[in-house]
Amino acid sequence: MTNSLKPPAARRVAVVGGTRIPFARSDGPYATASDQQMLTAALDGLVARYGLGEPGAVGEFVAGAVLKHSRDFNLARETVLGSALDARTPAYDIQQACGTGLQAVIAAANKIALGQTESAVAGGADTASDAPLGVNDALRRILLEARRAKSLGGRVRALAKVRPGHLVPDIPRNAEPRTGLSMGEHAAVTARAWGIARTAQDELAATSHRRLAAAYDRGFFDDLVVPFRGLERDQNLRPDSTPEGLARLRPVFGTDGPEPTMTAGNSTPLTDGAATVLLASEEWAEARGLRPLAYLTAYGTAAVDFVSGDVADGEDGLLMAPAYAVPRMLERTGYGIEDFDLVEIHEAFASQVLATLAAWEKRGLAPVDRTRLNVAGSSLATGHPFAATGARIVATLAKLLSEREGPGRGLISVCAAGGQGVTAILERP
Repeated sequence: MTNSLKPPAARRVAVVGGTRIPFARSDGPYATASDQQMLTAALDGLVARYGLGEPGAVGEFVAGAVLKHSRDFNLARETVLGSALDARTPAYDIQQACGTGLQAVIAAANKIALGQTESAVAGGADTASDAPLGVNDALRRILLEARRAKSLGGRVRALAKVRPGHLVPDIPRNAEPRTGLSMGEHAAVTARAWGIARTAQDELAATSHRRLAAAYDRGFFDDLVVPFRGLERDQNLRPDSTPEGLARLRPVFGTDGPEPTMTAGNSTPLTDGAATVLLASEEWAEARGLRPLAYLTAYGTAAVDFVSGDVADGEDGLLMAPAYAVPRMLERTGYGIEDFDLVEIHEAFASQVLATLAAWEKRGLAPVDRTRLNVAGSSLATGHPFAATGARIVATLAKLLSEREGPGRGLISVCAAGGQGVTAILERP
């Protein structure tokens, strides 16, 4: 007879709240702010709002950044040490491109569900203003040769090989290593494949700005956004955006093909910012007198072969993984699109949102009611600090669900570089 351990029953994971700093356009108000400084500001806002400053208040902190300097080593732990959170709080980094923030939430939720911790904070930060500059690879090899030299003469001979061209740094570029194409260029290929019209993209972008402005005006973000470096609202927000105004902008992606449709107005700008989410067991929340906004009940991921897959027909476009991840998750949970009161799709590009909606319908899902889609605005209006977006969406959707009378259910869909997608379901019983 052998002994066996019975796996623990999964517990419900509560989304208690979230805090972020206003998102800023790159090279703007946060141009000199580091990932750690922004993430610390968001975390401190969460600590203050939910009284998390005492020892042991939070079981773990998990966060990440996509654009990281060498000084961002151990970013999550260093953020804890510089914040109002107890310095004894364990922390670790995570990264999955634009899905980082949502994957951080999932990682924290899994530990709570399994009873390994009672509470956790998840989040992410990114600065496009302070993107790391790489040493020219030829110079790097010379410097390594000099370091390995056994004598002063050897080091001098190695360093004598340096030429002016070696001093030019490697500038980071928003491009896929396997294709050399930027995310916008990939999205333009998908937009053509799915026949996404310019007018539809501009309408979606204008709607995002209009809804975000309305949410700010009614005070929705008062307990979600903390001021930072003079900003109180997302800097990219243009409340007066209209489809007619956006139609005057010239295309910036897909210009090598016929009738390009993607502009700076219907694409997400490079952005700086940070966001955090507080997750907990029901028991932990109840003991502290905190009412959960919603519960994280399901999540899933997928990836596409955007290098050699069916890219020309749009099926395996770089940002199309949610077209597979969401149907799989819904099949697993038994839900249909019509079962969701709210749908949050990360707006990397308006064309990508519209292509995803079309792909879901092609795969047999019901059309998404546009009055339920991104009702408080999304990335086209807020901006998109890569690793922060997932945490922003989780906190926003949880609060939207908490405002509803009676039960509610929300769907999250986030596309990510590398041909990946991260999805989740939030519910309020």
